[in-house]
Amino acid sequence: MIIKYVWRTFLAQLMIALFCTIAYASQIGVIMTGDIQYYREIHKTFLENFKHNHEIVLQTPMPNAMSWTNSARKLVTLGSDMIISYGTPATLTTMKATSDIPIVFAGVYDPAAMQIAGKNATGISSTVSVKNILKKLKKLSKGSKLGVILGKSEKDTILQTRQIQKDAKSVGFESVLFAVKGSIDTKLIKGVDAILLTSCSAAMLKLNDIVSIARRDKIPLAAIIGGGENHGVLLTVSADTKEQGEKLADAVNKIIEGTKVSAIPIADPKHIETTINLNEAQTIGLNIPEDIRDSATNVIE
Repeated sequence: MIIKYVWRTFLAQLMIALFCTIAYASQIGVIMTGDIQYYREIHKTFLENFKHNHEIVLQTPMPNAMSWTNSARKLVTLGSDMIISYGTPATLTTMKATSDIPIVFAGVYDPAAMQIAGKNATGISSTVSVKNILKKLKKLSKGSKLGVILGKSEKDTILQTRQIQKDAKSVGFESVLFAVKGSIDTKLIKGVDAILLTSCSAAMLKLNDIVSIARRDKIPLAAIIGGGENHGVLLTVSADTKEQGEKLADAVNKIIEGTKVSAIPIADPKHIETTINLNEAQTIGLNIPEDIRDSATNVIE
């Protein structure tokens, strides 16, 4: 009887220990808006360079304030030890949801201008030169009207648009703005000679519709966020996903190993990818100037 009692007591304690281990396992929450390919590629590289065994809890909210807020609050409620956020809207929302849990971000355009800084936030910027892509796009365009697609509820795209409007005049473009929220009415996007896609999450989820517009009007489509290179975007200038993922993993690893978030400075991207899709150029009957082709880091043939 005594042996049975001791055995049962041992099993009970073992079960309690196992339960506590599962219940309090280290957890990293991840917010990836809309499961967008650019963010997926960064996340893939992050996982390849992540050195620890934390549970990864992934949230893929739709690109709207309520969905971002719900995802951030859920990860906070679940007791995440750290939250990784991809893109500016997800990062800003997460910072509102918690001032204590470490936040590490990637794919964020101009963190300083977005006021993304603090004792609990660090990461890597995805800022690219707007003027650089405008110069290339002007050489590809036969006219002067530039359609700019931005998100009504995405502050980073509004910042990008202001910079585009400022620099467009110097290269000979007149900006025509198309602000989207949710679905895109393709009938409204017309009368332009080229289209520039900001890092608008809502637009990236409707990329096929935007590509259809460019093909319909036989005009070049450019983007300052990756993910559309193989899906109809003619010119893409974006921060390298491999570098983004590696820098993200490096910061997360350091924090887990004891480095304070405030001791890890926000990194600037050193590798900017320029991709030209020659297949798309052929589809719309456009010849790519030799200097643009030679300056590309990637050429899709």
